[in-house]
Amino acid sequence: MKKIYIKMVGLAVVATLMGSCKKFIDYNPHEDFVTTDLDYFKSESDYRSMVVSAYTPVQWLNQATVIGDVASDNSVAGGESASDVLALQQIDDFTLTPVNSALEDLYKVAYEGVNRTNYIVQYKDKNPAGQTVSFTGKDALYGEVYFLRAYYYFTLVKMWGDVPLFLDKRISLTDARGLARSPKADVYAQIEKDLLAAIAVLPTTQSQAGRITKYAAQGLLGKVYLYENKFAQADAVLEPIIASNAFTLVADFPSIYLASGENGSESLFEVQYTNGSPYYNWGGATRGQGNYAVQQNGIRGLSGSGAMPYAAGWSTNLPTQNLANAYAAGDQRKDITAFNIEAYKAAHPEFNIVYTVAPYRNTGLYNGKYLPRKGETSGQIELNYLNNFRIMRYPEVLLMAAEAIIRSGGDNAKALSYLNQVRRRAFKDTAHDINATGDALKLAIWDERRLELAMDGDRFFDLVRTGQAATKLPGFVAGKHEVFPIPQTEITITGITQNPGY
Repeated sequence: MKKIYIKMVGLAVVATLMGSCKKFIDYNPHEDFVTTDLDYFKSESDYRSMVVSAYTPVQWLNQATVIGDVASDNSVAGGESASDVLALQQIDDFTLTPVNSALEDLYKVAYEGVNRTNYIVQYKDKNPAGQTVSFTGKDALYGEVYFLRAYYYFTLVKMWGDVPLFLDKRISLTDARGLARSPKADVYAQIEKDLLAAIAVLPTTQSQAGRITKYAAQGLLGKVYLYENKFAQADAVLEPIIASNAFTLVADFPSIYLASGENGSESLFEVQYTNGSPYYNWGGATRGQGNYAVQQNGIRGLSGSGAMPYAAGWSTNLPTQNLANAYAAGDQRKDITAFNIEAYKAAHPEFNIVYTVAPYRNTGLYNGKYLPRKGETSGQIELNYLNNFRIMRYPEVLLMAAEAIIRSGGDNAKALSYLNQVRRRAFKDTAHDINATGDALKLAIWDERRLELAMDGDRFFDLVRTGQAATKLPGFVAGKHEVFPIPQTEITITGITQNPGY
C-alpha cells in the first residue's frame, strides 16, 4: 500500500491509495505518512494507484449536493434547532458570511482535487526521476484525470465565480500566497480544454463501475456549455450520447435510488461510496468513503417493526411543500423525491412506525432518494452509508439537449421529443406530453429539470444560470448571491479578493 502527501490551499490532507474493494474508489483513513516524489510513478501500478487518489476528493464534495437544494426552493436546512446546522441554515436564509464551515470545507476539498490531478499531469511524460513509463491504456487513464480536474474546477467556478487557476503542478502553501483569482471565462476555457482532451481518449465503457467514460465527459461538457450559454456547442456534444443508444430510462423511477439501482442503465456518472473500511473520525465527518449526506437526510428518531426498510437520521435537507406541489398527480417521481412520512406510516400500519417530528422548519417531507436504509451502513453508522450520489443520468442528457436545441433556434419537434421521453417515463403514459414552442417550451424544460433532478443538487445552480433566482428565492440579492463568499481563511492565507457584497 502506498501513500502520498499533498498539501492544498489552507489545509493539509494525507491520501491513502488502495488495492481492491467493493467499489473501486476507496482509501484507508486510519494510516498516513509522508514520503518523497521519487517514490512515485515508477510503474504502471503507481500511475493507476495515483489516479484512484484523484477520485477520492469527489466523495468529500457530498455537501455540494446538499447545498444545491438547500440554497434553492427545493429544500430547507431543517435540523434540531436554529443553531443545529448553522452553516446550512445560513445558506438557506441567504445570511451568508465568509465564515461558513460547509463552504470552507468544499472550497478546500475542490482544490485538493485540483492539486492531486495537477500532480499526476505534471508527471505524465516523465516521472520525477526523468524517466518515461509507458504502458497500454496510459492515455485513457489520463482522460480520467482530465475529467476529474475539470469536475473540480467546475465545482469551484459555479460556486465562487472567479477562482485561482493553476495547472502545472500541485502547489504549496507558499505558492498559494502568490495566486490571484482568474476570470471565470478563463476557468471555463480550461474546463472545456480538459474535457475535450478526455473525450478524445476515454473509452465508452469501463471494466469497473464508477470510472469515467467518454459519455460522462461528453455529458459534463454539454452541461458546461449550457452554463456558458454556448447552446449550439452543447447540442453538438450531447447528441452523440443520445445517438449511441447506450442508455435507457429505467421504467420504475424510485428503483434508481436503491442500492440495486446504482450504476444502472441510465447512469453516466455516479460518485461511488462504500463502507468497506468503516470510518470513525468526527473531526472530518465528510472525509470517509461513506456518504455522510445520507445520515443528514434521515428521519429523526425513526423506528419500526418487521420489514420497515428505513433507518433514523437527523432531519436536515427537508424538501419543501413548494417542491411537492410542483408535481402533477400521477407523477411517480413525487413520492420518492418528497417522501411524506405520515402518508407512508398510514399506508403501512404493520410497521408500527414512530419518529420525532423535525423540530426546525419541519415540512413533513424527507429526501426519499437518499434516505438511510437498514443494512446499508457499518461501523460508525452515521459516517458509513454506501449510497452513491447520482451525479448525471441519461434523462438529464435528454433535457440538456432539449434546452440546447430550443435556445439555439434548432428543431422544436426534436426538443419536444427529448422532453417527452422524460415525461412519459415519469407518468407511464403519453397523456402528459408537452406541446409547446419557443419560450413556453424553454420554461417547460426548465420546470422538468426541477422535477427530474430535485434533491440531486442542481436546482440552485439552474436558477442562477437561467436568471430565475431573484424571482424565485426569497432573500436572494441579485449581483451578490449568484456566487458564495470566498472562505475568510483562504483570503487570510492567500490574500485573494472577496466576492462583491460579502
